Amino acid sequence: MNRIRNAATGKDAVKLGSLVDKLLAGFGLAHQLGGWRAVARWPEIVGEKNAGVSRAVRFSDDTLLVSVPDPVWRQQLSLTVDDILEKIHALPGGRAVKRIHFIS
Repeated sequence: MNRIRNAATGKDAVKLGSLVDKLLAGFGLAHQLGGWRAVARWPEIVGEKNAGVSRAVRFSDDTLLVSVPDPVWRQQLSLTVDDILEKIHALPGGRAVKRIHFIS
């Protein structure tokens, strides 16, 4: 477990993020968390330009659902889906996302 030393008390403290991750894993929710992290971090994953015309709206059944304005943008983003998945898989729990489905 990740611990840090509290300078004021001299005691070890547990990082909250790792504790929450372990609790979620214990309840079987870690897989879902990984997919929802991709939803929350969509602008960071695809960049400002693509985030301006698309929005990750849901994660379900290993699939990230992304809304786009029209079929042209659906096709444009589909061409980069492998790169997008690679960036998602680099996130903690990102391997939960197996597919991306673009809807307009």
